[in-house]
Amino acid sequence: MLKTQKRREVAERIKAARELGDISENSEYDDAKNEQAFIEGRIAALEKTLRRARVVSSDEAQDGAVVLGSRVRVRDLDLGEEMEYRVVGSAEADPSNNRISNESPVGKALMGHREGEIVSVKVPDGTIQLEILKVYND
Repeated sequence: MLKTQKRREVAERIKAARELGDISENSEYDDAKNEQAFIEGRIAALEKTLRRARVVSSDEAQDGAVVLGSRVRVRDLDLGEEMEYRVVGSAEADPSNNRISNESPVGKALMGHREGEIVSVKVPDGTIQLEILKVYND
């Protein structure tokens, strides 16, 4: 929709604003140009994300290792607390809903590891040890 409909709408707004005369003091023209810049930036960002996208094969998920999309139950060995996370790409990360990025310290440490393994995670307060209790690749 951005590449087709929105681009066309903004081009029409720019054209209409130009027809009003002097563009140096034309707020409609400035607004349309700003919207055009925003839309083009958003298109570029989405295309970059799509170019970097990777499909996780079912073979990777079936070997029990933590991969993108895995739900992982871990225990903080220092505090004894258990937590469950879903490891997602950075664009989907939402820590308040336990969706952590594979690029975050915890996500990066978990990637590729399996149940029963202990991983070390460098955090601002030092290093924590997490035991992987369960990996769900559903």
